Amino acid sequence: MSEFVVYILHSEKYDKIYTGYTSNLIARFKSHNELSNKGWTIRFRPWRVIYVEFFVVKKEAMKKEKYLKSGVGRSWIYGDLLKR
Repeated sequence: MSEFVVYILHSEKYDKIYTGYTSNLIARFKSHNELSNKGWTIRFRPWRVIYVEFFVVKKEAMKKEKYLKSGVGRSWIYGDLLKR
């Protein structure tokens, strides 16, 4: 059975966030921080994981990712999550 993870990364150096989902968080995190040589996330390295949530159903993970990318979700991230 597959497990899906919604995650939020934060670049302290640039005060940027990145939200995504994956079925392999470790590999995805390594890709964001080390392996990838193109894409948006390489410009704001290094990243740290500030939030993870696990799902059994891919569709539910995608729904949560979409919520976190919405205005309400971003307000929660910047207003509550990053101030911990």
